Amino acid sequence: MSGSSPFKMRLVHLDLKGAPPKVCYLSEIFPLFRALGANGILIEYEDMFPYEGHLRLLRAKHAYSPSEIKEILHLATLNELEVIPLVQTFGHMEFVLKHEALAHLREVARFPNTLNPHKEESLALVTAMIDQVMELHPGARWFHVGCDEVYYLGEGETSRQWLQQEPNSKAKLCLSHMEAVASHMRARYPTTTPLMWDDMLRDIPEDQLSGSRVPQLVEPVLWDYGADLDLHGKALLVEKYRKSGFSWLWAASAFKGATGVNQSLTPIEHHLRNHLQWLQVAGSVPADTLRGIILTGWQRYDHFSVLCELLPVGIPSLAVCLQALLHGDFAENVKARVENFLGISSLEEMSFRSEGAGSFPGSDILALVTQVSLHLCSSVDALLERDRYVTGWFSPYHRRRKLIHPVMIEHIQPQALRP
Repeated sequence: MSGSSPFKMRLVHLDLKGAPPKVCYLSEIFPLFRALGANGILIEYEDMFPYEGHLRLLRAKHAYSPSEIKEILHLATLNELEVIPLVQTFGHMEFVLKHEALAHLREVARFPNTLNPHKEESLALVTAMIDQVMELHPGARWFHVGCDEVYYLGEGETSRQWLQQEPNSKAKLCLSHMEAVASHMRARYPTTTPLMWDDMLRDIPEDQLSGSRVPQLVEPVLWDYGADLDLHGKALLVEKYRKSGFSWLWAASAFKGATGVNQSLTPIEHHLRNHLQWLQVAGSVPADTLRGIILTGWQRYDHFSVLCELLPVGIPSLAVCLQALLHGDFAENVKARVENFLGISSLEEMSFRSEGAGSFPGSDILALVTQVSLHLCSSVDALLERDRYVTGWFSPYHRRRKLIHPVMIEHIQPQALRP
């Protein structure tokens, strides 16, 4: 199945922090993931995990039940998809630190995104989260502990005081918490390797990285979702990580959710270029360096932001990206394969507009979103903002108070109902 792909592991990221799919949808989409060339999934649970006990407050009202998690894992096994769970343990902790009962564990009191690494209770919290997730994923070979975008680290009061003492530094503070989390994992689950996003490691000097235990404990995931990667810079970064003592690295691309915080339609060309560039990176580094690639599909930029593209809307992009990775390019014959897999006549945006324009699970959602995005939004805006009868007699003021001159309905209604 791996074809000519330099990436032996190809994981589809399921970001559950917005519009999480029902289990019945996953049962439809997992066979397509497998057919397109994926052999694993990275599940970022956030508040969709059924946390218990003192962690129960973390779960969303519509969180999966333990039996649903087991069903998801069973479906993954049926489709030969290896499951890697992801739990944030440092940054992007909004779904945890937004709760008043846990607000005292924030690095900066006002901001709920970053955990205070100085408090023993912080480590106890994230290790308890890891333990509950591992209990439902007993055979996991890898476990992703997040650790990306740890904003405002070093700006809390305790950190400021700690940083004034020699030879303390923000890098040392960052590495010490990463090491504590990864050490817990290695000690408690010796057959499970922690993965970690690499952005907080990028600027740490090689000697400082190699002086910590982090390279012996984790496998970093180098992420970049741009259409124009700095190929030379990536090769240098890979070399630095290898010299620092990391034995294996991973790459991370994006098939959706990386081009705009409120993006509704996926720009396939951008994401295809991102993957073709990652293929170039893989071709420029030693063969035993990259263990695999994670195709991220972000649902929200963070816990408090609006949704970006829904999962069904991103499926054509995922298909293009997985097939490009599998075949090493995106030639006409590969494009034809993708169109065949999806049951569509063309990958052009306009072809997604009509219902029945695809046979893949969720294609009706894509058709509706395309219609709304390409036509309905602009026509509604034109009516609400430029029609003199609407702006004069059916303004936001009138709509809030449900007041309108009956004569004006005669002018507005035909415009509103026009196809």
